[in-house]
Amino acid sequence: MAPGKDEVYLLGDFNNWAPRSAYFMNRSADDSLFWLDLPALDAGQTYAYQYWVDGELRIADPFSELILDPANDGFIPEANFPDLPPYPAGKTSGIVSLLQPGKPAFDWQVTDFEKPAKEDLVVYELHMRDFIAAQNYQTLLDTLDYLDRLGINAIEFMPVSEFRANLSWGYDPTFHMALDKYYGTPDAFKAVVDACHARGMAVILDVVYNHVHELSPLAQLYWDPVAFQPRPDNPWLNQQPTHDFNVFFDVNHESPATRAWLDRVVTYWLEEYRVDGYRVDLSKGFTQNVGGSFDAFAYDASRIAILKRMADVIWATDPEAYVILEHFTANEEEKELAEYGMMTWGKMTDPYNQFTMGYNNSDLGGISYQNRGWDVPHVVGYMESHDEERLMYKNLEVGNSNGDGSYDIRELGTALQRMELAANFFFPVPGPKMIWQFGELGYDVTLFWCNGQIIPGDDLCKLAPKPIRWDYQQDVRRQRVYETFRSLIELRETYPVFQTDDFELDVDQSAWKRIHLHHPEMKVTLIGNANVRTSQLDPNFQHTGWWYEYYSGDSILVADVNARLEMAPGEYRLYTDVYIGEAQLPTSVHTQPGSLYEASVFPNPVSGGQLSLELNLRRGSQAEVRLLNLSGQWMAELYSGYLPEGYSITTLNGNADLPTGIYLLQVVLEDGLWTQRIVVP
Repeated sequence: MAPGKDEVYLLGDFNNWAPRSAYFMNRSADDSLFWLDLPALDAGQTYAYQYWVDGELRIADPFSELILDPANDGFIPEANFPDLPPYPAGKTSGIVSLLQPGKPAFDWQVTDFEKPAKEDLVVYELHMRDFIAAQNYQTLLDTLDYLDRLGINAIEFMPVSEFRANLSWGYDPTFHMALDKYYGTPDAFKAVVDACHARGMAVILDVVYNHVHELSPLAQLYWDPVAFQPRPDNPWLNQQPTHDFNVFFDVNHESPATRAWLDRVVTYWLEEYRVDGYRVDLSKGFTQNVGGSFDAFAYDASRIAILKRMADVIWATDPEAYVILEHFTANEEEKELAEYGMMTWGKMTDPYNQFTMGYNNSDLGGISYQNRGWDVPHVVGYMESHDEERLMYKNLEVGNSNGDGSYDIRELGTALQRMELAANFFFPVPGPKMIWQFGELGYDVTLFWCNGQIIPGDDLCKLAPKPIRWDYQQDVRRQRVYETFRSLIELRETYPVFQTDDFELDVDQSAWKRIHLHHPEMKVTLIGNANVRTSQLDPNFQHTGWWYEYYSGDSILVADVNARLEMAPGEYRLYTDVYIGEAQLPTSVHTQPGSLYEASVFPNPVSGGQLSLELNLRRGSQAEVRLLNLSGQWMAELYSGYLPEGYSITTLNGNADLPTGIYLLQVVLEDGLWTQRIVVP
């Protein structure tokens, strides 16, 4: 489509890039469409091509499925995209499109994938650049087991269609149908989709339809280089954005040309790559409403109509496809879109960060669709996303303390334990959830880190590559955060009570939080102490009788449902009235007065008789580590010697021949004693 243009030639490898008469394109009766039946091309061969418009502009196809970019392709590692076709140097200039007639069909292994229900989604937002060092789909395949074990049932990829250069976040799109080559080939990405489906995980693409980068053909075909903006006759783009929150160049979603372009793009990825849906970036920008009196965050009927039309096109191709909107506008509008079948992002970063930092002004109620007045659980709640500061960073920088040094959230072990607390008031709330990559390990590198420097508020630093911290897995304290996330996700998947529509949240601006879930098969009472001091909490159990605490394995006989329970700062408890077993978590990090500062033992349960003790001592001390049975009888001495000040990991002389059971590990120091229960499976 190129209304208003006079002449278009097709140039390419098939005609040596010369404007020959056989490749002069036909024009439709209304002068808007140009078309050409190509002569026979060799099946399986890859051809590069461009359009030559009005004798002055060489441009790639806006509907390219793959492109060559002479400015950036040289930086793509061979391992990421083997045998990349060569650029036709000396024959043309600028970006060119690639065409492969008769290309072999991908051999899909999973042809009957059933998407998780919307309300069951646990989405993992992932940026290829900052997730794996190799930055390619082949390596990602080896990482899927890690996500599968966590319990993730959907991966949301930050934009993977072509964007400016190679290493941006991808919100500067150039070719919306072309897979960006930096992370791998089309078949490599299809292999990831297929492997995700084999594990029961859906694939969601983050897509950018609010705007385009100036290198997009949608901009270049009708471009004013002097004013550096689209021309007034551009059929897809506004000359000036129609809302205050636009970036790059604004798409006119009321234009018939835009509707035709968008319909083709959203259908393509569903059919060609078999993705399961979209997260639509900056969806509140899908409006032409302008004017000083118009509130862009208010209810906008035209915007709703545009989004419903787009969703209908998506669902005509795949009735079960997810349509998730980054909307952030009037609740009345989000409610209507949600009840039409879409989902919206539910940003809860600030309340949860106040919660983890230990300040008693955190109202978590917005995590619930019911608290928003919605009839459907279609808010995708999240504590962190690509766009928000990391909770752990602020925990460590400005976390609260009790003033005497015995409880300080700025200390790593305590800061991580606050993430466990937050997870317990996040995953159990019914409705879809999303976590940002490495959040399950307590990622604590600030959003504004770049090249070893921290420059708060700097957008270039915000977009810069971040450290990839797989080494976090070696820290038992971070392992415990992962296992807490995993355990809570498993509960969601296993017990219907965690998807009930009968629940109450008591999570307003107080030092303690409480959740009640009701289901005919089970009831849940979840309580947590957000304070930095020991507090007494009223659990308000749903009934008297036996209740079972998930993390400790303890059971209590409740005679008074309002009898207060004493809880340490940051402590959380999850009670069920049906026994569901005990969470299998790495040993807790403990804080004790005296020389012992932090202690943990891992792995627990013991594996192969191997056991390690992780300590952080305020001062060095002689130490003995003993193994006792539950009656307190001595079983074995695992260590005797001097332990230095500071952080250390000591390998213990574990006994692989111990009978299956539960034992006590006791650490005796010069002025302190620590005991921990361990399990021998």
